[in-house]
Amino acid sequence: MNAVNDIKSYMHDIGRRARAVARVLARTDGATKNRALLAMAAAIRRSRDKLLEANAADIQSARSAGKDAAFIDRLTLSPDSVEVMAEGIEQVAALADPIGQISERSVQASGIEVARMRVPLGVIGIIYESRPNVTADAAALCLKSGNACILRGGSESVRSNLAIATCVHEGLKAAGLPEDAVQVVATADREAVGVLLSMTEYVDIIVPRGGKSLIARIMAESRIPMIKHLDGVCHVYIDEAADPVKAVRIADNAKTQRYGTCNTMETLLIHEAIAPRVLPGLAKIYADKGVELRGDEGARRLVAGMHPAADEDWYAEYLAPVLAVRLVKDVDAAMDHIARYGSQHTDAIITENAERAQRFLREVDSSSVIVNASTRFADGFEYGLGAEIGISTDKLHARGPVGLEGLTSLKYIVFGHGEIRT
Repeated sequence: MNAVNDIKSYMHDIGRRARAVARVLARTDGATKNRALLAMAAAIRRSRDKLLEANAADIQSARSAGKDAAFIDRLTLSPDSVEVMAEGIEQVAALADPIGQISERSVQASGIEVARMRVPLGVIGIIYESRPNVTADAAALCLKSGNACILRGGSESVRSNLAIATCVHEGLKAAGLPEDAVQVVATADREAVGVLLSMTEYVDIIVPRGGKSLIARIMAESRIPMIKHLDGVCHVYIDEAADPVKAVRIADNAKTQRYGTCNTMETLLIHEAIAPRVLPGLAKIYADKGVELRGDEGARRLVAGMHPAADEDWYAEYLAPVLAVRLVKDVDAAMDHIARYGSQHTDAIITENAERAQRFLREVDSSSVIVNASTRFADGFEYGLGAEIGISTDKLHARGPVGLEGLTSLKYIVFGHGEIRT
């Protein structure tokens, strides 16, 4: 048997086991799921040193392979991020169990009662690259929403992912649930992804998390529906009616709090009337933090030494200390720019004008639209979802940070009393 066939057999075995356990999870009560989640969080805390040791080995390998700083940032775990992983799982445990909830119950003229019930999707395949925290987030959300999951992380984070999976399995075992509820693909062979994308008999939905090349490959190859996003080309627009102090704080944070995330600001739009009051000070902050600015002619007139922006800069998701800057004449011009160059991920307006803020909220077609706060808040943890499986820029079936509800579906249920249709 050649290597490809070995991988196919291995992946199909994972799929069969996931499909079998999905039925068990669909009927598992919320208290049992919560016991498993709390045990997972405790295991992660207990195993912090082992997780950091495994992660350090992954980081060393990534550096040896020449990975850039943004990649290393996404790969890196710290004592604080391990604690955030545990807290995220506990937040998921504290959320109401959506499975089995009945809504929209109504009595029809025939006498039947029609309602809708929230149910799991079934088996979720998650393909991700360098972020090991996805292993914990995905396991927690899939379990609480009653779904089995197959996790295929990047080869660069395999040690970290498997170490986290050990903690996840400890939690499942403590609650008497099958370990097959969360399966981590152990091979780094890219063929495993291709097989997973073809397993329509076992997998109900694919969630890709990664760069453009990964998403493009999955879009081209997958025979299974997806929840996805391509780019995080996020904008902050500083309106003429912005509070300058507030605007500077937010624009600084949106870019520099962390560079390698999909909700980091990549383009700063500033109303030309307020630009002389905010841009020079912002440019000094960015310069002190090593951020390269690439601007249009108006921005460059206000900041000496700013590099000229090319058209491709307005489309760029840098994931690095680089920022595109453009001056605009009004909110309409800002929204026109976002509509042309944005990725429908996250966009923010800084303004004290309530009418303009409402227009921005209504008209900007992104999965998260923010008034007077940093784009870095576009995150499941920050939105109170406990954790997220990803941020979807699709419009069907889920949009924005995908938490528990995004991993479920609704089916119609009917209560009869002997009625027949005439």
